[in-house]
Amino acid sequence: MAVTKDSYAIIALGGKQYVVHEGERLLVDRLTTDEGKTFHPDVLFLGGDGEGTLAPKTQVTAKVVGHVLGDKVRIGKRRAKTGYRKQTGFRARLSQIEIQSIGGGRSTGSATKEAPAPKEKEEPAAAEAAVAAEPPRGYADFTVAEISEKSKRWKVEQLQTALEYEQAHAKRKGAIAALESALAAKQESD
Repeated sequence: MAVTKDSYAIIALGGKQYVVHEGERLLVDRLTTDEGKTFHPDVLFLGGDGEGTLAPKTQVTAKVVGHVLGDKVRIGKRRAKTGYRKQTGFRARLSQIEIQSIGGGRSTGSATKEAPAPKEKEEPAAAEAAVAAEPPRGYADFTVAEISEKSKRWKVEQLQTALEYEQAHAKRKGAIAALESALAAKQESD
């Protein structure tokens, strides 16, 4: 997905998620990064122009503008008929950050938008080959019942790699039998 002017990202900072755009400033929980320094928060989603990418490999660059205190929150306790009253306050320690760029650098010219486009078309073919050569995600944690149920939807390459993994590592007889039967059924249908 090409990063454009109206692209946005969802980042994770301090256990919270924020939707951010380039040039935007926001207040977040206090960061350990010093004022004036840049950092790269975790990117969960990249979207824009009606498209989206879950867990993209692009980076978001943010700069810590300053460390501030939040508004004071007043907390009052009281008990009826006894005259007990207590007031306390709280000010959150916050950091103000500015999102400098989404993706590698600022994409303002059309030449920078055109250059990454061919790479995106080449990556899905390579990604499909890589996915096909690996067993399904989280395979090592599957039970034999889950393997026999889910293996019916897997591709032939995934079945073969899962069978090789099972024979080399886990050696569960039920899982091996389920994978062999699913592989035989896939090869007969092809």
